[in-house]
Amino acid sequence: MNATPAVTRPLAEWISSLKPSDLSDEVRAAGVRTFLNWLGCAVGGARHETVDRALAAVTLFSGPEQASVIGRTERLDVMHAALINGISSHVLDYDDTHLKTIIHPAGPVASAILAVAEHRPVSGEDFLAAQIVGVEVACRIGNAVYPDHYDRGWHITGTTGVFGAAAAVSRLLGLDAERTTWALGIAATQASGLREMFGTMCKSFHPGRAAQNGAMAAYLAEAGFDSSLRSIEAPRGFATVLSTKQDYAEILDGLGTRWEASLNSYKPYACGIVIHPTIDGCCQLRDELGADVARIESVALRTHPLVLELTGKTRPQTGLEGKFSVFHAAATALLRGDGSPTAFTDEVVRAPDIIALRDKVRAETDRSVHEDAVHITVTLTDGRRIEKSVAHAIGSLDRPLTDAELEKKFVDQSALVIGEARSRDLLAAAWTLPGLADVGSLARLSQTEAAAGRGAA
Repeated sequence: MNATPAVTRPLAEWISSLKPSDLSDEVRAAGVRTFLNWLGCAVGGARHETVDRALAAVTLFSGPEQASVIGRTERLDVMHAALINGISSHVLDYDDTHLKTIIHPAGPVASAILAVAEHRPVSGEDFLAAQIVGVEVACRIGNAVYPDHYDRGWHITGTTGVFGAAAAVSRLLGLDAERTTWALGIAATQASGLREMFGTMCKSFHPGRAAQNGAMAAYLAEAGFDSSLRSIEAPRGFATVLSTKQDYAEILDGLGTRWEASLNSYKPYACGIVIHPTIDGCCQLRDELGADVARIESVALRTHPLVLELTGKTRPQTGLEGKFSVFHAAATALLRGDGSPTAFTDEVVRAPDIIALRDKVRAETDRSVHEDAVHITVTLTDGRRIEKSVAHAIGSLDRPLTDAELEKKFVDQSALVIGEARSRDLLAAAWTLPGLADVGSLARLSQTEAAAGRGAA
């Protein structure tokens, strides 16, 4: 039997030793896009009821006003700001997706390091390198255990995101390899998040908590708080306890030369990513049908089994549940041509016309259909059948969002929260991330007027 290779320490050595100059132009550009997409989502989700309730719970216990709550007036201590911003960035289910593992890596990582960057001024170069490293760590650890880990019921964004946040904050704090190893161990013992929570407020709590716990792990390690030196690969470590698959080569092979950032994608629709082909196809059918949309007798979907496993809610009652209903998404796309956050509100989920068409949607699974594909058959009341196949949904690696589409997504959601003028100013500033002297300025710019002039504590 082959001995388990050392993983945690070599990973920590890479985290602590990488220089911003080691990053290629392509990797840096992908990192900026990832940050910009995350920032727009964090602002867009800032006024969601989930964020309101989380703030009501934690504000009483928050310490000094060290960091901004993105898109709002409140300021909290670093740990609570990381938590709330992680929640708001994921609550619309509109954030980035590492398609190989379905991890949403920016939520835990960017939420943690932006909060830290307001407390300890950080340059754009250092911030970008920390984010890229954090995303890489989260995704590589995810690669090592996916899909078995996910199939067991773990929400992989929460469980691996805490490693990414710990790695990124460790870099900003300048931790050496030993303390970074400790930080990874402290992260490992906090890894959590259950898929049972999908469709509830707890789903967005997972990346928020991962951001908070990852930041805490790094700060504890900085103070000399130690942990196991083999937290990932030990017999009772993360990978063995939380998964039946452990492919450690996925963590270390090609480290620093093969980048998971190239597999990151950005959502055009604010819901579970496996629904995107259905929304894409139904929006196309709506354009083709015109007034005949009112004559739909039935809708048949042929999809990959994962679609119904993740988004098979037939009778959602809330907007959050609607994000995990391929039936609701199909009805809303056909009737309203919408897959944005406005398609997944409580009001739309409960709208009589949406419910009536939703009840006419049926889905069958077919393993020959790719995860980002769908075949749709619409039958009209006069017997006519119209079919539509989507081989690769918009937003996939085969049909990625352009910079212009990312900008439109950013403004469309954030302008509703902070106004169009501030949204466009924030967008322009986000594109200049690598050249910023103080990244915390972006967090403060994102705040609404009542807090815009206040400096960091």
